[in-house]
Amino acid sequence: MGNDQQGITEDQWRQAKLIWNYHQVQHELRPVDVAIGLGSHDLGVAAHAAELYLSGLFPTLVFTGGNSPTTVKVFPRGEAVHFREHAIDLGVPAEAILLEPNAGNTGQNITLSREVLAAAGITPASVLLVSKPYMERRSFATARKLWPDVEILCASEPLEFDDYLKSIGNEKLVLDMLVGDLQRVIEYPTLGFAFEQEVPEDVHAAYESLIRDGFTSRLINP
Repeated sequence: MGNDQQGITEDQWRQAKLIWNYHQVQHELRPVDVAIGLGSHDLGVAAHAAELYLSGLFPTLVFTGGNSPTTVKVFPRGEAVHFREHAIDLGVPAEAILLEPNAGNTGQNITLSREVLAAAGITPASVLLVSKPYMERRSFATARKLWPDVEILCASEPLEFDDYLKSIGNEKLVLDMLVGDLQRVIEYPTLGFAFEQEVPEDVHAAYESLIRDGFTSRLINP
């Protein structure tokens, strides 16, 4: 496994899989008051949020996100707008969806979604964050910091690492994003953006190795 991944060595694949597994927090899902679908390049977030809505896990779904350099060409009217349309196509009633079309980062996803919910008269006690598979841990840490009085659960499309690589079609980009999200898990607590989480030694070693190998396009400045 891995030697058929274009441009990625067996060792890099193994290190990336360690980070991939760490990013997923493995929450056991149960009914919640509200779900928030976090905008990104990955339309699978909208599809999985729609599936969870249709299974009866929550009555209200917020899609949040404007645009970023990686999404503006794919979703020209904004991430949340396209996610909402996709969820409606999959059977979610339009009236069950609230739209937050301006957020440019995860902190804004949480803060602006809270404002949209408040404007609709909704004060949830429990929230399910639906994200890309490798963004679960960062979104959880951000929400714990910014919304401490609410119970936070996380979910993502249940894909194996190989299948996700194939679905995106760009192995280097995926590894760059795995590394970039882990940097944010590590750095953001010291900046006041997120709740601090332990990073296991083997995961940190894999992260440092992939940085040395040049998977750095999604890194932020220290």
